Amino acid sequence: MKHIIIKLIASISLQVCVINPPALGANPGSTLKSKQIFKDCRLCPELVAIKPGTFIMGSNEGPKTHYPAHRVSIDYPFAIGRFEVTFKEWNYCVEKKACRHRPDDHKWGQIKRPVINITWDQANIYLKWLSNHTKYKYRLPSESEWEYVNRAGSITRFWWGDSVGSNNANCKDCKSIWSGKSTAPIGSFKSNSFSVFDTTGNVFEWVQDCWQKDHSLAHADGRPRIPTKKCDFRVIRGGSFYYFSKVSQSAYRAKNPPNIKSYWLGFRVLREM
Repeated sequence: MKHIIIKLIASISLQVCVINPPALGANPGSTLKSKQIFKDCRLCPELVAIKPGTFIMGSNEGPKTHYPAHRVSIDYPFAIGRFEVTFKEWNYCVEKKACRHRPDDHKWGQIKRPVINITWDQANIYLKWLSNHTKYKYRLPSESEWEYVNRAGSITRFWWGDSVGSNNANCKDCKSIWSGKSTAPIGSFKSNSFSVFDTTGNVFEWVQDCWQKDHSLAHADGRPRIPTKKCDFRVIRGGSFYYFSKVSQSAYRAKNPPNIKSYWLGFRVLREM
């Protein structure tokens, strides 16, 4: 098994990344350890293995869309993108002629930047191609899987505490050099305890679920909420550089029409195990 050392950015220490990990088999959780970092191909998103667990999703304070706080148990391992999907990773799909859309970078550049101006359907085209390309199942995370990863064991408003503080993320009042101005290069801030970056701010992230007004009928097992009727809005999570920190809190939920793209909206991959 080959190892390569990837330099993420100057502010992040060097870490070992496994390229093309061994086949996961019938019980993949026994092969990959929690927090193990790997890729399924050279230009695939970097992944981190996430262990099963139970957490409290939502909140009983703030907007009613957060209510009620409820217990969710995720009894299966999975892998999540350590970073939001980048332009470089998206352009690889374009190069392979599977993705046709060439998103505008808003003149911020594309080096280490999260891809933006992607609709929900376009994100799923990329994920379908990535699944075919790697022979592993890639998809958007469910809303509960996303919040489980974002919280990373925390119960506070942000994964690092109740106060937004200074330079912990990229949002309008986060006091970073990009705040209110543009996206930041991936990994510009410290990771949470699951070794995942940029779940707070930078760009909103698409998830699987159809929008529901609150958590009153939410599943307790990590499944997305996708009714059989037409889905007019999809859930987006995490906030962005453009919005104030209250929108980036761990429990905060927002919606967007699936066919509308924006310079503050991107996505992150989930890889089933």
